[in-house]
Amino acid sequence: MQLHSEVWLGRLEEAVAASQRYLLSQQYPEGYWWAELEANVTVTVEVLLLHKIWRTDRLRPLHKIETYLRQQQCESGGWEVFYGDGGDLSTSVEAYLGLRLLGVPAGDPALVKARTFILERGGISKTRIFTKFQLALVDCYNWRGLPSIPPWIVFCHPPFPFSIYEMSSWARCSTVPLAIVFDKKPVYPVEPSVKLDELFAEGSANVRYELPRNNDWSDAFVWLDDAFKFAEDWNLVPLREEGLKAAERWIVERQEATGDWGGIIPAMVNSMLALRSLDYAVDDPIVDRGFQAIDNFVLEDDEVYRVQSCVSPVWDTAWVVRALVDSGMAPDAPEVVAAGRWLLERQILDYGDWRVKNPQGEPGGWAFVFVNRYYPDIDDTAVVVIALEQLCLPEEALKRQAIARATQWIATMQCRAGGWAAYDVDNDSDWLNLLPYSDLKATIDPNTADVTARVLEMVGYLDPQQPGIARERCDRALDYLLDEQESEGCWFGRWGVNYIYGTSGALSALALVAPQRARNAIERGAAWLVGVQNPDGGWGETCRSYEDPTLKGKGVSTASQTAWALIGLLAAGDATGSYAQQFLARGVEYLLGTQLENGRWEEAEFTGTGFPGHFYIRYHYYYQYFPLVALGRYRQFLAERT
Repeated sequence: MQLHSEVWLGRLEEAVAASQRYLLSQQYPEGYWWAELEANVTVTVEVLLLHKIWRTDRLRPLHKIETYLRQQQCESGGWEVFYGDGGDLSTSVEAYLGLRLLGVPAGDPALVKARTFILERGGISKTRIFTKFQLALVDCYNWRGLPSIPPWIVFCHPPFPFSIYEMSSWARCSTVPLAIVFDKKPVYPVEPSVKLDELFAEGSANVRYELPRNNDWSDAFVWLDDAFKFAEDWNLVPLREEGLKAAERWIVERQEATGDWGGIIPAMVNSMLALRSLDYAVDDPIVDRGFQAIDNFVLEDDEVYRVQSCVSPVWDTAWVVRALVDSGMAPDAPEVVAAGRWLLERQILDYGDWRVKNPQGEPGGWAFVFVNRYYPDIDDTAVVVIALEQLCLPEEALKRQAIARATQWIATMQCRAGGWAAYDVDNDSDWLNLLPYSDLKATIDPNTADVTARVLEMVGYLDPQQPGIARERCDRALDYLLDEQESEGCWFGRWGVNYIYGTSGALSALALVAPQRARNAIERGAAWLVGVQNPDGGWGETCRSYEDPTLKGKGVSTASQTAWALIGLLAAGDATGSYAQQFLARGVEYLLGTQLENGRWEEAEFTGTGFPGHFYIRYHYYYQYFPLVALGRYRQFLAERT
């Protein structure tokens, strides 16, 4: 079919309308949107284990987890971190543990197949620290093989060389409770009791319970851990009782009224394990609220019970608003006005952990989740500001005040390097990722190109009369973003997979705030996107690109990543006046051809990033609102050219 014919343009109009209808049908009565955040099975297994330890498992239909785990096992016998990875050792060991905790015998064909997969990859001894931690709780691994976390670490504050506030927010709110658990080293009887000796490739009698060594200077941390263990063995740990009390207070103070800690399951599960280690009663109000919060992360149907790692209502709502307005909905339409009001109510006006390293900042950010007073983030805040800027709300003065507070807070969160991180400022002590405890390599939160680009994009959207971010700060951020461009012309994506995400964000920002100064960088970024377009017209990138640079921009086409590429190319065209029309049209045709009759798109791939190389997320709305943004902006591009 000839592109841009009347029939083709009619298909474009109908695709936009169908997508809008679908998203509007999903809006909650309160005004927000919220879809599933799908991760791997470890999140669900760790919640199952928590209930077994607390003996609250009979109060919930946890037997449905068996069906979920069986459904998620892949052909190789293992369980995956992201769709199509063929199976991951640590994830598979935890899934195996989950099935055993549910009473599945070791001789079950699914477990026999899984055991072969696990042993071929080295067995339990080759798993990550946090898998061994789960096993140690039920006497399937020895605590001697885990690193020590002295309770006195909670007393270390800046400018001390090490501080819990030098850790990323997600690591911090998980580590403080673990300081209690790792000190107590509890072993809990569970029903049914399990032993996983069959998963030690070297034989359970030959296991060496010790920390892995890298044969370089970082092994000094292993020697330090030996010293910590010596102090534990001889009861020489300084400030032990005081540290345990301080950690307990830290946990209790940071629990939300809704029961949440940090808005993420790891922090919630670890906090509940800490309370169990301290002999809290199951009917204690703090414990009861904690279980209620975890229950709120559960998704259940007639057959399956599974747990999300986090929930994303603020993020989803802001992006749906942007998609609807970008695709032609009036900025004062009742649906988006209701969403805007809901977002205004979610602004966080409390001081959080960020204030430790940013004492001059005043609160005004937004968080990813429903409630998270201690951990607003820069990315969400910038997207919400853009969404509010696009709306015409009856409460215009309140909106302006909210935006002013948000931009002032973001300004004070700028890092020394010139960019912005997700949750903290100057959270870039790389050596923390070399600790034996940090085998996920996600213990810090440095500034990144994608978050920095989002802030600059926000600056480009701000009303000229609106107080914003000082020019000097923007210039530093531009320098940082331009320096982050890769030799191929792309940008790294920390929070989305991967270079397609990062490049789309960078182009969107540079086109708005520095079209002349960054013209060369924009053209190179656009050329890279054009160069990685797939033969089917779409774009896609595998999660493996985080570990293999030769896979940058390579993968099966997805709706979300195709939309990101289109958004980036359209922004580049706006900046340079040179539109890659043929490539744009082919990308749009891919989206039109893959849209379902009800206005939805589907994709199995994980295109959201938690921890590069270790944890990925399938946002169930990414392949809904990003295509609508792309199609809406493309339709506007055609209208302007006509």
